Amino acid sequence: MESNETISEKNTVRQRADKISPYRCKNLIAVLENPSNIKNIGTVIRNVNALGVEKTYIIDPRRALPDDWQDMREKKSLSKTSVSAIKWSFVKRFDSTEECIEHLNKNHFISIVTSPHIKGKRNAILHEVDYTIYTKLAVWFGSESRGISNLAVEHSEICVSIPMFGMIESLNLGTTSGIVLYEVTKQRREYQKKYKRSKMRRQRPSK
Repeated sequence: MESNETISEKNTVRQRADKISPYRCKNLIAVLENPSNIKNIGTVIRNVNALGVEKTYIIDPRRALPDDWQDMREKKSLSKTSVSAIKWSFVKRFDSTEECIEHLNKNHFISIVTSPHIKGKRNAILHEVDYTIYTKLAVWFGSESRGISNLAVEHSEICVSIPMFGMIESLNLGTTSGIVLYEVTKQRREYQKKYKRSKMRRQRPSK
């Protein structure tokens, strides 16, 4: 039989899950393309979980991560750097960019990519984009050394950049993902709240 302490812990977790559920951003995925540093992966997963992003996809040609997301949760190098956020997150790995794009297209997701440089046919500053117009959205982040691939750019709707005002022209993956996903989730969370209020008004019976 379970101890009272275990039951209490489960109840606390369930209460927390119920509390944050309305604030999670549905149909929003963060995609990491060929990240080279396991610590950065853990940081991004922590950002994803904290900001209420639904899923993380990792393109991992070197097969450094397990295929099964449950096994990924047991990987100490990830759980340590994510401060156990991996335990509460859904993470899926892909062998190639092509495979990930095919999966996203099949499930009707629109992709946008992030880069400090102008890439693609349409480019915009992070806070000038409306991220609520895409029902299903995948936000791509490139590798620390090479950035986002041309293939990912070609299959994206838009390339967004964080405005820089110093001599340094780029940020590390963990910082970039935190800034970008904060803006995206802020907009989508506000939209979800307005949509919910509007739906509730329509459902009220007329007097």
